[in-house]
Amino acid sequence: MNLFGFRKKPTPAGNTIRDGAEGDASNEFNLADALEEMSFLDHLEELRWRIFKGLGGVVLGAVFCAIYDEFVIDQILLGPTKEDFFMYQLFGFEAKALILQNRTVTGQFFAYWGSVLVVGIIIGAPITIYQFWKFIEPGLYPEEKRGMRFASFFATGFFVLGVGFGYCVITPMALQFFANFVISEQIVNEFDITKYFSLVTTWVFGVGLLFELPVVMFFLAKIGIVNAGVLQKGRKYALIGILILGAFLTPPDPVSQLLVAVPMAGLYELSIWISKHVERREKRRLEKALE
Repeated sequence: MNLFGFRKKPTPAGNTIRDGAEGDASNEFNLADALEEMSFLDHLEELRWRIFKGLGGVVLGAVFCAIYDEFVIDQILLGPTKEDFFMYQLFGFEAKALILQNRTVTGQFFAYWGSVLVVGIIIGAPITIYQFWKFIEPGLYPEEKRGMRFASFFATGFFVLGVGFGYCVITPMALQFFANFVISEQIVNEFDITKYFSLVTTWVFGVGLLFELPVVMFFLAKIGIVNAGVLQKGRKYALIGILILGAFLTPPDPVSQLLVAVPMAGLYELSIWISKHVERREKRRLEKALE
């Protein structure tokens, strides 16, 4: 993996490597000519443009959200507050409609633009991941690129899967728990819109990031920081950490915590399998290189 330089195109046919001592000198010359090392400032410039393009995807997502703001806010973000939300019907329980209030002068303004920005980040995430891949791609060898294409493709897929799980499962379950939790009949649950939008976006975006666990483990296994043996030995500690994390992301009831813990445990087992696959592939490549 050549992180500090990008490869030039192959040398012309007239500059092919010759046999013998003269060929060795030509080989050294051609290799030096074939690898054009980028300076530190060149890398910063390339990274800067990739960041700008990634942010461009976020801006496009935010613009899309602003154009279709009525649908995004009323049907998507406020969907779990309604009794007829499709997930409540799928769960098969009678839901309670949530009452939202604005208690500050700027509440609706900041709730609107904050929601537009977060939805823009979620929509623009595939573009951001793609730009990250394009930044590191030139420094990879062909066999490394094949594995990284797998990672970049599934990074987007796992993120979208996590966002869907956070929105369709975690959010409605959590909202109904807090809507029905009362300590006295004299107290009515009416939620502030700023807190509502903040919690919903946190649940959705946070679970999307958590579902990136297999991709993160793939990268760590690729560079040799973790292996399947370490993950297997730490399984019990990982399960404890998953349960604690589930307690932070969900209401304090066992059902909601298990709804997060079970898929996270499955993703951890998937990470172990991915690490084993990476180790086997690296071992075969090493054996082939030593033949």
